[in-house]
Amino acid sequence: MTSGKKSGLSYTRRFDQGDPKRSVASSLKWRVRDIELRNSRGEVYFAMRKVRAPAFWSPLAVEIAASKYLRKRGLPRGFGDGRGSENSVEDMVTRVTESLEAFGRARGYFRDAASARAFRRDLEWLLYHQYGSFNSPVWFNAGLYHRYGLTSRSRGYVWDFKRGKVAVTGEALARPQVSACFIQGIDDNLDSIFDLVRNEARIFKFGSGSGTNFSRLRSRFEKLAGGGTSSGVLSFLEVLDRSAGSVKSGGTTRRAAKMVILDVDHPEIENFINWKAREERKAKALIEAGYEAHFEGEAYRTVSGQNSNNSVRVTDAFMRAVEKDGVWRLRDRLSGRAVRTVKARELWRQIARAAWECADPGLQFHDVINRWHTCGATAPIRASNPCSEYLFIDDSACNLASLNLLKFIDGDLSFKAEEYRAAARCFFLAQEILVDLASYPTAAIARNSHDFRTLGLGFTGFGAFLMRRGIAYDAPAARQWGATLSALLTGYAYELSGEMAARLGPFVGWRKNKSGMARVMKFHRAAVNGIARLGAGDRGSGGTAGERGAAVPAPLIAEARAVWDRNLEFAAGKGFRNAQATLIAPTGTISFIMDSETTGIEPEYALVRFKNLAGGGVIRLTSPSVEAALRRWNLDEARVARVLKWADEKGTLADCPDLSEDQRAVFRTALEISPEAHLRMMAAVQPFVSGAISKTVNLPQSASVADVERIYLTAWKWGLKAVAVYRDQSKGFQPLVGPAAPLDMPRCFECGTQTEISGGCFRCPNCGAVVGCS
Repeated sequence: MTSGKKSGLSYTRRFDQGDPKRSVASSLKWRVRDIELRNSRGEVYFAMRKVRAPAFWSPLAVEIAASKYLRKRGLPRGFGDGRGSENSVEDMVTRVTESLEAFGRARGYFRDAASARAFRRDLEWLLYHQYGSFNSPVWFNAGLYHRYGLTSRSRGYVWDFKRGKVAVTGEALARPQVSACFIQGIDDNLDSIFDLVRNEARIFKFGSGSGTNFSRLRSRFEKLAGGGTSSGVLSFLEVLDRSAGSVKSGGTTRRAAKMVILDVDHPEIENFINWKAREERKAKALIEAGYEAHFEGEAYRTVSGQNSNNSVRVTDAFMRAVEKDGVWRLRDRLSGRAVRTVKARELWRQIARAAWECADPGLQFHDVINRWHTCGATAPIRASNPCSEYLFIDDSACNLASLNLLKFIDGDLSFKAEEYRAAARCFFLAQEILVDLASYPTAAIARNSHDFRTLGLGFTGFGAFLMRRGIAYDAPAARQWGATLSALLTGYAYELSGEMAARLGPFVGWRKNKSGMARVMKFHRAAVNGIARLGAGDRGSGGTAGERGAAVPAPLIAEARAVWDRNLEFAAGKGFRNAQATLIAPTGTISFIMDSETTGIEPEYALVRFKNLAGGGVIRLTSPSVEAALRRWNLDEARVARVLKWADEKGTLADCPDLSEDQRAVFRTALEISPEAHLRMMAAVQPFVSGAISKTVNLPQSASVADVERIYLTAWKWGLKAVAVYRDQSKGFQPLVGPAAPLDMPRCFECGTQTEISGGCFRCPNCGAVVGCS
């Protein structure tokens, strides 16, 4: 892809090398399947006949596409299965890519029609071959109007190009909601509070998530203009929590994705810190009394605070007060006066104890976040999306896409660097086109989305990527790979952003923020110089194959330096098209559709999973990456069989006698890896992404409150933007009755299978349902 002489970009096919007169789909082998999904009681809760998908897609990937993303009703005659529904992965991919090509051409992104067609063909090839995926709202909503003429009664806000301002559309699907991540502001008045209730409901309806910092609201200790006292933050949070629990995400599944944030100097901070812990104790008491225990059961539906992730926004000043055992002042919201003084360490211990007890609150480090803010001259960053990876100004949105790292491992363990660059650029261009193709729930979000054009390209499958290369997740080489992959990804995204700025113009807010953005680009470039040291002395784990695939090749690190040198030139010249480019999302559901064995940047959660069979019963499935890693070491067949049997029976390879200590280290799962190793991986990757990292630091049940304190303090010292923990069995959910599962996690609200932790979310390995992620 190069800048053309005319307006727009010239695009040459990189992936689809087939006959240009034939569609990408026609070059694939297809298979027709009947889909029948059962819950843990053997009851059918979803069925669809004659679903057509690429033959190499796993049954689970096809089930996810059919149950989550194929349009189920309202199609006109001549489309889909003839009964008003899409029935093929080709239907889904075509409606998305067709609308992207058409809108991209109309808005001048391509130099000519041939470039637009080449872009679409590459994107289709990448989607069909599972090299990457958009966030769920794209699959839910994009192309429904363009391909099928479907409309919605919901009102949306769009950018009107002719008049150069935000306009209202009454047909939301003509310009669909495609962003997964929203940040909304709130003011200290009833109109603003209940506007947020409505706007959140719209966001949840179309399958997205929203986060808000509520620190502007007066506390229950402060007076109102009419002479009374404010109801306080917690009273309104309970209203918003109930609203979120009543709206089905994407119109199909329960549980909205929502983030609630409060600054550490708010007068109600102690009540907020302990809110979910108190409610958790109530839920456990109800469970002990015999009420249904799973996440959608009566016990948890009875208590409040269960529909959001909660975070405390802390400053460097507060953290220093904790270190020095100093005092901390809680401040009136209107005047800013100190109304109460507390011991910083006592507040800190309350945060740690509540997180130990129920996993909330997490922490967001305000000053670290804003040091890396590209647009600080416009406004500070005060909030995040539900899983804390998207961080930008209030009333903004971000559409996400993730690359599947497993697709970039060649047969000889080499990394397919050229394909990685091309795939990153193709998806980033598609995301950029989506910015103005989309509609938004408010005029302010529509304006900021147009003016700042924040995007969230990331990757998934990192844990399986390391396992297949024979690298332990907690080894220095693993951190070097994490840093390199993220440095290249962000570098390539901003490189294309710079090229688009030269042809189409920089984002509207760039001139005001030029110096600040250039400063952040220099931060990224300086961090590249430290990548080589991350893997020093680490030859890898697991013998010869592990050594061969461990350390990052020097040419890849040199490429990272080169692309960031080019980005410094863009920063000093015509700027960038996008204020933000990358983040690491939890990839809750989309990792399934890509057949990615692990999510986001997480290590393998469990070597063995459970799958409900269509005909009834449950089957145990060992992660394919286990056998793939064993094959890399050229073990004899009998030894491989013994190791796989051990994994199937034990659920772990920690004590497997057929493997060396170094080899066993490669198969450590999330809870077998130390909390510090989780943090070290995040610290290695954080300097190379625009946003943050959605990742959970897993703790064993035996972890103490002091352990949580140490983890949170270390996260701040190592420069992380946000951090969350999950202590095993800290929730009151009961495990699935049946084959023993590795951890006591909540049951899926759709099929009843025990879920697994993924970023800040609970993800069902049986049906793909996700609690808390979009």
